[in-house]
Amino acid sequence: MQHRKFPPRFVRERVEEISFAKLVPSALTLMGLASGMTSIRFAMEHQWKFAVGAIMLAMVFDMLDGRAARQLGADTRFGAQLDSLADLVSFGIAPALIAYNWTLSGFGTIGWIVAVIFCVCCAIRLARFNIQALRDEGATETNPYFTGMPTPAGACLMLLPLLLSFQFKDPAFQLPLYSSLIALATSILMVSRLPTPSIKYLHVERHSRIIAGIIIACTLGALVVRPWATLSVGIALYVLSVPITAFVIARNRDEDEDQEEDLSLA
Repeated sequence: MQHRKFPPRFVRERVEEISFAKLVPSALTLMGLASGMTSIRFAMEHQWKFAVGAIMLAMVFDMLDGRAARQLGADTRFGAQLDSLADLVSFGIAPALIAYNWTLSGFGTIGWIVAVIFCVCCAIRLARFNIQALRDEGATETNPYFTGMPTPAGACLMLLPLLLSFQFKDPAFQLPLYSSLIALATSILMVSRLPTPSIKYLHVERHSRIIAGIIIACTLGALVVRPWATLSVGIALYVLSVPITAFVIARNRDEDEDQEEDLSLA
């Protein structure tokens, strides 16, 4: 009587195809998803600082999974879709629920609608990003700009009033009106066509790397000493960079058009 080997051959072949390099990025993505879900739990328990901290941890995993995929050569369609689903939870649903439980609930149904609009715009932003990535229209080294505000930045801006309330005891920061206006503005920025800088593809010249390293070290030190103030300043600087980036791109486009016109007339 012939004995069958266990597990079957096709199962063994499938297992052999799974390499460590392919597992690392997905594992980091799932850890980010778990961080986003954990932030929702903290929000339900009104532990606001832990909720925001879990969102920040999800952002760290979001940066690491993409870098790991590129370094290990493990960029896959599965990983891209999994990353988008995790981002929707961590940077769409979780911030919306935190803001709603913290202050938007004071507006009743209107506050819930604002939270839903934020989630919808986050989903649209991620879907558009996936399409652009498939068409090679996303941020690259030669064009280090996203179309619309990325969802991690949107989550930070959505939670800015909460971050400010950690530093200032003024009850005005908890007014539902302020959070609603910021949530709606963030939603518009995410689905807009405005170019926003991509930190991932920012190029630092060789002669400036020492200065950049010092700035990064100082920023990390500030995050340890004054995390909420550092995050607030970082968010404000990023928001200011959006119109500056749009102005610079528009000016460069006009200069290129003028040069092409001069060449055609020459």
